[in-house]
Amino acid sequence: MKPLVSIIMGSTSDLPVMEKAAKFLNEMEIPFEMNALSAHRTPEKVEEFAKGAYNKGIKVIIAGAGMAAHLPGVIAAMTPIPVIGVPIKATLDGMDSLLAIVQMPPGIPVATVGINGALNAGILAAQILSTGNNEIFEKTVKYKEELKDKIVKANEELKKVNFKYKV
Repeated sequence: MKPLVSIIMGSTSDLPVMEKAAKFLNEMEIPFEMNALSAHRTPEKVEEFAKGAYNKGIKVIIAGAGMAAHLPGVIAAMTPIPVIGVPIKATLDGMDSLLAIVQMPPGIPVATVGINGALNAGILAAQILSTGNNEIFEKTVKYKEELKDKIVKANEELKKVNFKYKV
């Protein structure tokens, strides 16, 4: 089994956030890999990864980073593979990470999800992959339908909640 998605994080302290993407990809049966790489502490390893990802068969990269959050942009600068940035809430309520990831210069796009939004990054990766894979497409459609069903069920449960002035 070869990974289609690579989940990269600045350090293993980001794992509690990034594992949401991993759990989703696992549930969708999409092969992935996970690595800790630091744009500041291991720049040569980041470069090696980014330049070799295509030849490894990686189709989408999910990169999470906090604070200065250069990792997603540095990776995007060195590969034509789509990069999804996950801003990690570390300081400044994650706004520093969000702005560092979303404000990329022309020619170096990073699709960016919300702060600590690794689940959405996993879903977006699946949707990107689904454009060329009917099996992943069908699983993505099913997942979205299940989201609708949860809301319908939640609304039915809300009807059972009683308040004196609820009509």
